[in-house]
Amino acid sequence: RGTALQPLFKMSYSCSKVGHPRPGQPYKGGNFCAFLPDNPEGLKTAKLLKKAFERGLTFQIKSCNGEERVMWGFIPHKTSWDGGKARNGYPDVQYLHEVGTIL
Repeated sequence: RGTALQPLFKMSYSCSKVGHPRPGQPYKGGNFCAFLPDNPEGLKTAKLLKKAFERGLTFQIKSCNGEERVMWGFIPHKTSWDGGKARNGYPDVQYLHEVGTIL
C-alpha cells in the first residue's frame, strides 16, 4: 500500500454566514478524512488542497433530512485508501491530475 498522507478536517457546530444557503441557521459539523499518496505529486496536491480549504472551497453546507450539515464540496477527495474510483479510493491513476486541474 505505501504511506499515505491523511488530512483530517474537524468541523464543529456553528451558524452559517452570509453567502450560505440559509444564513444564520445552525449547522452540524463532522470529521472528514482524505488520503493522498506520500510522493512529490501527492505533497503538491496537499498544498493546493490546503489553499482551497483556507479559501472556504473544500466544504459546503447542505440541508439533509431537515438539518443543515457540513458536507464535502465540489473538489473531489479520496476518502478511502482502496476500492478504486467508484468508491472514492485508490487505485485511480487519473486522480492527482484531475484534482490538480480543478484546483
